[in-house]
Amino acid sequence: MIDDHTVAADATETSGKLEQALRAVMDGEVAFDDYTRHLFSRDASMYSITPLGVAFPRHAEDVAAAVKVAAELGVPIVARGAGTSLAGQTVGPGLVLDMSRHLNRIIIDAETRTALVEVGVVQDQLNKAAAAHGLMFGPDTSTSNRATIGGMIGNNSAGSGSLTYGMTIDHVRALDVVLADGSRARLEPIDDAERQRRATADTLEGRIYRELPDLVRANEEVIRSGMPLFWRRAGGYRLDRLVGFGKGAPFDLAKFVVGAEGTLVIATHALVDLIPRPAHTVYAVGHFDDTHSAIAATTDALSCDPHQVELMDRTILELSRQKIEYADLGTILVGDPGALLFVSFSGDDEVALVAKLDELEALWRRSGHGYHTLRAVTPADQKALLKVRKSSLGLLMAAGEGTRRPLAFVEDTAVDPVHLAAYTKRFKEILDEHHMEAGFYGHCSVGCLHIRPFVDLTDPEQVTRMRAVAEAVKDLVAEYGGVNSSEHGDGLARSEFNREIFGEELYEAMRKVKQLFDPAGIMNPGKIVDAAPMTENLRDRDALPPAPPLTTKLTFEVVGGMRGAADRCMNIGLCRKAGPGVMCPSYIATMNEEHATRGRANALVKALSEPDPHVALGDERLHEILDLCLMCKACKSECPMSVDMASLKAETLAHHHEIHGTPLRSRLFGSIRSLNRLGSATAPLSNLSGRSWLLRRALDKTLGIAAARPLPVFQRRNLIRWFARRNAAGAPAPLGTVNWLADSFTTFTEPHIGQAAIELLERAGWQVELASGGCCGRSSMSKGLLDDAKKKAGGLVDSLAHTTVPGSPIVGCEPSCVFMLRDENNALMPDSAAVREVAARVCQVEELLVEAIDAGRLRLRADSPLAGRRIVFHGHCHQKAEVGTAATMALLRRIPGVIVEEIDSGCCGMAGSFGFESEHYEMSLAVGEDRLFPALAAEPADTIVAATGVSCRQQIFHGAGRTAWHPVELVREALAENG
Repeated sequence: MIDDHTVAADATETSGKLEQALRAVMDGEVAFDDYTRHLFSRDASMYSITPLGVAFPRHAEDVAAAVKVAAELGVPIVARGAGTSLAGQTVGPGLVLDMSRHLNRIIIDAETRTALVEVGVVQDQLNKAAAAHGLMFGPDTSTSNRATIGGMIGNNSAGSGSLTYGMTIDHVRALDVVLADGSRARLEPIDDAERQRRATADTLEGRIYRELPDLVRANEEVIRSGMPLFWRRAGGYRLDRLVGFGKGAPFDLAKFVVGAEGTLVIATHALVDLIPRPAHTVYAVGHFDDTHSAIAATTDALSCDPHQVELMDRTILELSRQKIEYADLGTILVGDPGALLFVSFSGDDEVALVAKLDELEALWRRSGHGYHTLRAVTPADQKALLKVRKSSLGLLMAAGEGTRRPLAFVEDTAVDPVHLAAYTKRFKEILDEHHMEAGFYGHCSVGCLHIRPFVDLTDPEQVTRMRAVAEAVKDLVAEYGGVNSSEHGDGLARSEFNREIFGEELYEAMRKVKQLFDPAGIMNPGKIVDAAPMTENLRDRDALPPAPPLTTKLTFEVVGGMRGAADRCMNIGLCRKAGPGVMCPSYIATMNEEHATRGRANALVKALSEPDPHVALGDERLHEILDLCLMCKACKSECPMSVDMASLKAETLAHHHEIHGTPLRSRLFGSIRSLNRLGSATAPLSNLSGRSWLLRRALDKTLGIAAARPLPVFQRRNLIRWFARRNAAGAPAPLGTVNWLADSFTTFTEPHIGQAAIELLERAGWQVELASGGCCGRSSMSKGLLDDAKKKAGGLVDSLAHTTVPGSPIVGCEPSCVFMLRDENNALMPDSAAVREVAARVCQVEELLVEAIDAGRLRLRADSPLAGRRIVFHGHCHQKAEVGTAATMALLRRIPGVIVEEIDSGCCGMAGSFGFESEHYEMSLAVGEDRLFPALAAEPADTIVAATGVSCRQQIFHGAGRTAWHPVELVREALAENG
């Protein structure tokens, strides 16, 4: 009998041989450490399988070399794009190929309306390149900002526009692939003569061209009768696409392997069709009392020939209201809808499209459907609507608590829309029978609803009920002539049922297809055919041991403490997004999974599951994974699950310091207020270090402070001295007292900003008191010095609570310090009444100034030097994460005669001390180069740049060569003399 030790030893030997062989033949990176293996053991599904290792191919030759090595060693291989698969397609034993990191080149041929892309290209990146030619890629997935073309081909993805544009299979013209023996082939439509020519080769490709046609002919009748009739399907092998070849139809293996989930071939390049991008899209958003009423209105909507009809239920609407990122939707809805129906019309004639809105609204009114129809005609009208609609999955995932999560196992069914209302009613009855709740959203126009019941996989009884629901829904789908997999594929969740779904003969034909393409069974085994039961390899039940106890310095107010906070990540990969927003800056720069919020969260889950999590948090490999986190806090607002990596990293650093000691540089940056105060007191002598190249080199070598990064300039006449010595006007202050937070940065290096703000507040009718009682603790917290942060924060809070006028506002100009008082202090000192009282009094200075301008207490002149100028604003990451930038934009827009635009600039890359650190300097600039620097370079020289953060202004000056102003400085410039 072979024991577990023998199996483990064999696996270790195979792993060593595989790693050594891959390093010898690949140009791309290879990683076999435990942390990387854990990160790639999960996708966005409920499954987890730890691979032997991960490779990151740089080109098609690397892919072929990796497959050849795996084939020789008998190691399974899984190709992976963004890892957003919902059915478990991209997890498996053996070797994982991350196709997303390097394979991202695009060639557009506008004349033929095609694009040749490597499979790691993200859908939005392709659409951005195609848009320059008025073109687009037809399938429109909700994950378009991170889904790769290779993943879409593997799943046969569709999306909201499939009623108009079909599925990925309808847009693939040719594929360059690697076969199971490591050989390469080009799959494309060919006539029978060419097929016969290729069939003569004594290769795996030749064998496929010889034997597959016979298999199709022998099973033609069962293929025609056994395939589900409904067109929108992504399950099984598409033998129906080969029926009729040679009788006027080409033999097209390119389309045949679409949806094969990497079980037959691994694509490296795709030639895809592009379509004209419609000039306009308009929306009608029907408001309904409940989901059933919305679905009942679908038939009328379809009669108007729409581009799409999408459903969103109350569960997702309520979740969107809880997050800053999506809160704008709530401001435009009418009443309290139980469900929304998004109906869009696309084309080049806007007048005709608006007439379609009229037609639909009138039809719904006559039929008594809904109580209100919202129109969204312009892109500005549609922004909030579309942001929430595309984020429905993530928002629904956020509704889970602890190990009770909304799971994707019956979320991909589709039936003819004429049956959708009755089908959904029956579906709900199945859920009720098994005592399961679920959120509803999806594509009503094609009969596809994404329904995710809440299940706790750690509870065996709930797992049993989950399987019972899956089986009942499978039977219900068959009753209505629908499909079990309509765009998310089979994977580990649904492949088990394919024998029953397709019938014995057709299923056996599919097994023969698999054996023909993959004789050794190494290509993503266990998917589509020969699958394990759907309840094997479950993420929470099978992969994670109970969390050992851990004492933390921060309070994590979620089920499961610190591990629960990290394990909130459901791997949907929004942190990998390409495009708007901030998250995740270092991933955007490196394209490395471990530098996304998802990668870091999963790494922490592994560490916090070790027998001694305190020791595990000191692991140097874990430290390496977290090192490039800028603690921008974007994940707190942009991640639908609000995975707060800034707090998780701070806690991890605290444990790392306890084990390894605290670096001197961390202590220095944590003491930034003392250093800045000393620098101010000794200025201008203290500024010599910033001008001396020899001193800068010495700081670089001894402390790791980048010599190329300009140091702040200390001001001897700092804000505290200015405030103490000024002759303030004795005019009455009708609004009472406001407390100005003298932060550690602008107080000593940019006091003119504080001066401008204080003067504006006084003009507005406030009595300003300077709150200079100490450091807020933000710098210490960012370096993991949590005891020091708590001491400093506690001192400042005590001062504010007991030496200021009760209830008086506390305002400041540095977001990181202002929001330390409002946010982090609650995690540092959760039981402190003073913390809560002070936090309730903190607001942005912009809010008070906007109020004063609108009330006429602060008057700005129309003939100021700013009139006629353009202002572009870059928001601080912490500000965006905590409250958004609306107040700052409102203040800038109050300046008469200016044009204001907030640039989609992401993170500036400076992130406090991060950009000063030698090993992070280049990364800091790389993050700025993503969007901020190019956006500023595109602006004329007379454009005014505004930024609220001191780090942002430093980065803009150094990286873009522009001076950035704090918004209060610009308002002060526009202030009327008697304002």
